[in-house]
Amino acid sequence: MAFIDWYMQGVEYVNCNCEWGCPCQFNALPSHGHCRALTFVQVERGRYGDVPLDGLRWGILAAWPGPIHFGGGKLQAIVDERADAAQRNALEAVAHGRDTEPGSLIWQIFSTTVTSFLPTLARPIQLDIDIDARTASIFIPGVLQGSVAPIRNARTGAAQRARVTLPAGFEYTEAEFASGRAIADGAVPLEFTDTHAHLAQVHWTTHGVVR
Repeated sequence: MAFIDWYMQGVEYVNCNCEWGCPCQFNALPSHGHCRALTFVQVERGRYGDVPLDGLRWGILAAWPGPIHFGGGKLQAIVDERADAAQRNALEAVAHGRDTEPGSLIWQIFSTTVTSFLPTLARPIQLDIDIDARTASIFIPGVLQGSVAPIRNARTGAAQRARVTLPAGFEYTEAEFASGRAIADGAVPLEFTDTHAHLAQVHWTTHGVVR
């Protein structure tokens, strides 16, 4: 199968409903038996075929009734309203796992577990990510509000650091783990309070993760 060649480098913000650490990172079942998650990306450099993606933001809200690999998922992509029509189509294609070598990247793998792709939204996305500080924030008017902060010691309140390396991972090679809060009221409702979050530098292409 011929794919449109694409690549994307930037930073990623993830928050899900699992306990800190997220069992999915270790091939275990989700903390509460089901999965709800958000992922947003600040593209630093990117191109989809001839379409430039530099500086754009995009992400997804998703929910699965059980573990992700059991399927039955629902996913809604949200793309930067600053993007033109070609850029919006390109970001949606990546989010939906198109033009990607099977089994090589999180978006293509997720696409095999989703039965309902909701209409893509074009919205203003306010996104700030500081990986070293383990902090981030997101605001999409009428859709989503969330934040990430360091995990803190329950007794002393001191910030704790946890970093995970996945040398053959299909999402990232290394991520800083943190604590997230979020609320979404739309077609994929989410409500997280001090649940798993991670922040990572990402470099994705048609053929998967670039190490």
